[in-house]
Amino acid sequence: MVSAVAVRPAVKAPPIKRAAQGRDGRRDLDPDHDAYAEVGLLDPAGAGTASYEILPGMATRLTAHVTRLTAPNSGMMTGPGTNSYLVGQGSTVAVIDPGPAIEGHLQKLIDLAQGRIGWILVTHTHQDHSPGAAFLKERTGALLLGRAAPAGIGQDTSFVPDIVFGHGQQVQLDGCALRAIHTPGHASNHLCYLLEEDRLLFTGDHVMQGSTVVINPPDGDMAAYLESLRMLRNETMAYFAPGHGFLIGDPPDMIDRLLRHRLFRENKALGVVRALGPASLETLTPVVYDDVPPFKHAVAARSLLAHLLKLAGDGIAQERDGLWLAR
Repeated sequence: MVSAVAVRPAVKAPPIKRAAQGRDGRRDLDPDHDAYAEVGLLDPAGAGTASYEILPGMATRLTAHVTRLTAPNSGMMTGPGTNSYLVGQGSTVAVIDPGPAIEGHLQKLIDLAQGRIGWILVTHTHQDHSPGAAFLKERTGALLLGRAAPAGIGQDTSFVPDIVFGHGQQVQLDGCALRAIHTPGHASNHLCYLLEEDRLLFTGDHVMQGSTVVINPPDGDMAAYLESLRMLRNETMAYFAPGHGFLIGDPPDMIDRLLRHRLFRENKALGVVRALGPASLETLTPVVYDDVPPFKHAVAARSLLAHLLKLAGDGIAQERDGLWLAR
């Protein structure tokens, strides 16, 4: 006879907190804090030396190859500000996304690089990412790499690349290299840059921290954005270095979360169109985005339009005289 053995349910271990410091003193961060992954990388011993906040003008050494400097342009769309990254530690340094044309920020990049800036890489030509490139080129003689601005409002037409960068092309620095990955969606000319030595992907606005990116037609394309996200699953990455916010850990999980969220929103949009259509974009937005504060609805409407255009491309929805309905 075999006696029964009581099996106790496994006790889930409490989440590991990470100590960090900032202007309000020392804090213990939970895993859902924006700075959690970065603090774990910068302070693996848990001494509490890493920061839980991003301050414009304060340089942060992320790896042996990478330093981040955040521009003083914080806001609803930019978070704590646009991140500029200095990459390389030898005779030639690259800048990724010089940000807006703020002279103090750009001069600090020059000072941090100690006159070694040879390359200026831009992820895309929106006004918070590329206008500083012309200033840096004038002061340093560095070459501009990226893609020219497409037509449309909000594009930085001052950015004229010396080298039009294509998918898979590389910039070779001392001891490391940056490889371009074309990721259209948020912008048709959007590039991410992979630093393979650190398994670090500079994502610009393809992946942001704290919110999903706005997909603003006609240059923004939801179908292209989702395909670009899926493509990144084929890359080996340990962290995302976004254009706004802290380093993001576990990139595959982040990609899956973004895809789930976008498909949830798409399905919700289709359900609302079926229930209310024919309906205008203005009618649909507060219903599809009823979980978003009303002051953000004007921005949300642009991403909703991108979802509707994708549904139309899939043959599921259609637009007639400014009104949307399901097929």
